[in-house]
Amino acid sequence: IYPGLESHPQADLTKEQMEQGGTVVAIDAGSQEAAFKLLNALEIWTISNNLGDAKSIATHPATTTHQRLSDETKAHLGITPGLIRLSVGLEDADDLLADLRGAIALL
Repeated sequence: IYPGLESHPQADLTKEQMEQGGTVVAIDAGSQEAAFKLLNALEIWTISNNLGDAKSIATHPATTTHQRLSDETKAHLGITPGLIRLSVGLEDADDLLADLRGAIALL
C-alpha cells in the first residue's frame, strides 16, 4: 500500500507532492503473537503508538493507531494482526538493521 509504487492508485499525486519516499516501513510478522514477540525483542527501536520522532519507533497499528477500526476496514487497509510499522530515526542504519534482524531471527 506504499503510495510511491507505480502500481498505487495515487502514485502520480505522490510524485507531485513528494520528492522522495518517507522513512516509514511496514512488515508483517504473520500474527499478533509473532508481532509482539518481535517488538519485545527489539533493543534500539522504541515501541510507541505514534510515529514521527528523531528516534526509531516501532508500532503495532492493529492494537494502537487503528484499534478502533472494524476488522473489515483494517483488512481493507492492509492492517493485519501481524503488521508492524517502523519509523526510522537518526540512529546508525547498520545498528537498526542488526537489531531488526536479531528480533526477526527469534520468530
